[in-house]
Amino acid sequence: MESVSFEDMRRAMVDSQLRTNGVTEAWILGAMGSLPREDHVPASHRATSYMDRAIALEDGSVLNPPLSTALLLQAAEVKPSDKTLLIGTPGGYVAGLLQSHVAQLTCAAPADWAAAQKDAPFDLIVIDGAVEELSDAFLALARDGARIVSGVSEGPVTRLATGVVLAGKVALKSFIDSEIAPLAAFARKPEFVF
Repeated sequence: MESVSFEDMRRAMVDSQLRTNGVTEAWILGAMGSLPREDHVPASHRATSYMDRAIALEDGSVLNPPLSTALLLQAAEVKPSDKTLLIGTPGGYVAGLLQSHVAQLTCAAPADWAAAQKDAPFDLIVIDGAVEELSDAFLALARDGARIVSGVSEGPVTRLATGVVLAGKVALKSFIDSEIAPLAAFARKPEFVF
């Protein structure tokens, strides 16, 4: 039986999952076609690392499906000059993709986003997961006019969304339903209701 190489799986991911679903940005296709996704998952998931599904990581975080990642990055309209903040796994897969394209990248784990204040303000914030709400303190990391891309949780449904920060506020606009892991650090605070 002939085995399939990781390089072949990467090529199939780009050709069968990404290109056929509207991912056209050359830098994203190139980065995802060359960065070894299998190096960012537990050994037990290496053989399935290119399937379009989320993979639980050993640190409790999640590697989101390739298509969700590609669509999120494409919607970000990433420019090499962007001072970029990634809320996700520092040293992880998405950080590797962005490092290939931006000159300034700060990475912060979702629960430790406040550590990024020393490098603020940012032109672009990429949140590698789904949020329910973004606090004023979090939005203060963005310069006025900065772009934010994220997943959003709306009950059991997750969607990818974009927004522009103006006067410390943002309205995220969903653009596609997509599997993306919810981030507990951005869950809506419980409210008292009669």
